Amino acid sequence: MRRAIELELEQARYEAGLAARRYEAVDPDKRLVAAELEARWNEALQKIHNLEERLNEFDTNTQSAHVPDKQLLLSLAQDLPSVWNAPSTDMRVKQKIVRILIQEILADVDDNSKEIVLLIHWAGGCHSELRVKKSETGRHSNCTSLDAIEVIRKMAGQFPDEQIASTLNRLRLRTGADNPWNENRVYSVRHRLQLPAFDGNGRRNEITLKQAAERLNLSPPSVRKMIDEKILPASQVLESAPWQIPVEALESEVVQRVAANLRNRVRIPQSKNSGEQQSMFSDI
Repeated sequence: MRRAIELELEQARYEAGLAARRYEAVDPDKRLVAAELEARWNEALQKIHNLEERLNEFDTNTQSAHVPDKQLLLSLAQDLPSVWNAPSTDMRVKQKIVRILIQEILADVDDNSKEIVLLIHWAGGCHSELRVKKSETGRHSNCTSLDAIEVIRKMAGQFPDEQIASTLNRLRLRTGADNPWNENRVYSVRHRLQLPAFDGNGRRNEITLKQAAERLNLSPPSVRKMIDEKILPASQVLESAPWQIPVEALESEVVQRVAANLRNRVRIPQSKNSGEQQSMFSDI
């Protein structure tokens, strides 16, 4: 630390000398230039003064610092977990602790248990063994999860990569690097697994919930309610995937009648006997 201050002070003195020479070499008639050079010279001198104070303060603190007794050091060592896990302990402090406590770490592989065996040699002569599960061949910590791959397998060829990405995000699945999914990331995984791309011509007999809502002139929630009431047949390859609705189902008499009721907000009058309000689906 002291050496760093000394080097900084040496550089400041060099810059001050350079500023002084520039000020002395300037034409006195050029007042604006001379004033600017004089101000820079003064700033350099002030920097020297500040660094000299820092150096003196460092020396004073170093001389006054007392060596802690052995019992105090031992008590701190007993409380090491608290120091390590404290929110105020940053990574640099932890790195210093590791360098002080650990002399070396020897690594080996146990092929039978598929584990990495770490033998830690601590300062003071103690040793401890740590076993870590070895990653399988071709896999690493940033591999795409099996759940995400299964979703992509089921949806590939039936939906565009953009819709697959939206489904993965709705399922709260992330990439191997813990990023949200997008069209390019789905394409990369699908291409690596050699899964088919979406073929729009092969799905002409099915439409999405949004497309069905546009054809029926309804809102998507209204169409979803028809699906929930088993009025409009629809299916999903998996939970949170887009709905697949047969085109011909939209032309059925029941669907058309219910859609008209929804558009016109038609309801069956309240029954005099039961006193219950019947829904717009009760005429089916």
